[in-house]
Amino acid sequence: MTGTRALERIVVTTDFHSAFATADGMLAHLHRARSTSLIADCGDFFEGSGYYRLAGGAIERAVLTGLYDVLAPGNHGWPHHFEPDLHPLTVCANAVDDASGQPLFRRLRTFRIGGRRVAVTAVISPDAFLDIPAHQRQGQRVTDPLRALRELMLAHHHEADAWMLLSHSGFENDLALAAECPFLDIIFAGHCHSDHYAPEPVGDTLIVKGGELGAGYALAEPVGAGWAAHTCTFPTSPAALPRELSSVVRQIGAVREKLTAPLGLTSESYRGTVPDRHQVLAEAAVWLQSGLGADAVVLNDTVLRPQRLGMVLTFGDLLAIEPFANQLAYARIPDAYLYDPGGLNAYLTERVGPLVTAPNPLSLGLRTVLTTDFLAGNFLGDRTRPAGMSLGQAVRHVLTGAPSSTATERPLP
Repeated sequence: MTGTRALERIVVTTDFHSAFATADGMLAHLHRARSTSLIADCGDFFEGSGYYRLAGGAIERAVLTGLYDVLAPGNHGWPHHFEPDLHPLTVCANAVDDASGQPLFRRLRTFRIGGRRVAVTAVISPDAFLDIPAHQRQGQRVTDPLRALRELMLAHHHEADAWMLLSHSGFENDLALAAECPFLDIIFAGHCHSDHYAPEPVGDTLIVKGGELGAGYALAEPVGAGWAAHTCTFPTSPAALPRELSSVVRQIGAVREKLTAPLGLTSESYRGTVPDRHQVLAEAAVWLQSGLGADAVVLNDTVLRPQRLGMVLTFGDLLAIEPFANQLAYARIPDAYLYDPGGLNAYLTERVGPLVTAPNPLSLGLRTVLTTDFLAGNFLGDRTRPAGMSLGQAVRHVLTGAPSSTATERPLP
């Protein structure tokens, strides 16, 4: 996609999560920057808002194929990187077919930036890979990122003057990776959802992360014999989006109109606030346990996202708060934890973060729990059955204070 462009720098986004509600500045800036910049992404461009839920990735696909040159796969939207339009843009050094060991993606691409041959590769950490729903990664695995990068460098060291890594691993993991891979000039970080952005040197390697959700980007450019890197913010109100993006703008506008549909008056306790997700899930868990007659309910805080609410809860509000379309399922508790509820809590917390449970604490002798299909399928084995209800319906009930004593809300629009 670089064609005859004279590239002078590399611009990298990360963890965009389909944030098209505020993406005009990002889109306009990337379009302008393309003439002199290699445009890359560190993963998780998909999923996380109503725009993805309603358009199924069509808007993201159009943006990536129209503006980007090279992509790292993330745990969110993993299957999209195998689509015919996106697979050629995707690189990853350590994702392989489980049976053959063959790479799932091209491992390396080389570009000329500022007169230098620049190798661009990517890795996804084992932890991030395990965050992919189990059915989406069946027959696939990841190898050790450190070993994969070293093998790649030894095989292609003569082809590049500089090495850039798109990492979907987390900033702390990237610091360790830099210490073991001094041949890397820049590591662009992703996946971590932390407030650690500024360039951090480890030896001669710089680790840098752009702002998430379309707020900003990381930039690297050759300076003297080395490289400089820093973070930048996208403009919040561009004068006008270019004509070349008119199709994408129309798609965004069509979805935005659907997201304004009202779902009911917001409960007074949540009106004008950014709801605390732990509190919302705690109320939902109690309601679900009572309404569905479950022995216990287990949910993880990170399943929800922050969103300020007004007088009326809209469809867009609900999809912003619960963006990942989690379905509820009954799961068998692994035998090792049947009489160790504290151990079960610790096991899940270590993998997915803070939990909400009902009852709290969990009782001895539990055999099944009601949870999300993600937790059930990824961490509680495959002995599950669907509950016939989405987490979004429970969250909607809590946020609108709907007068219902059972978990039988009408389907979402």
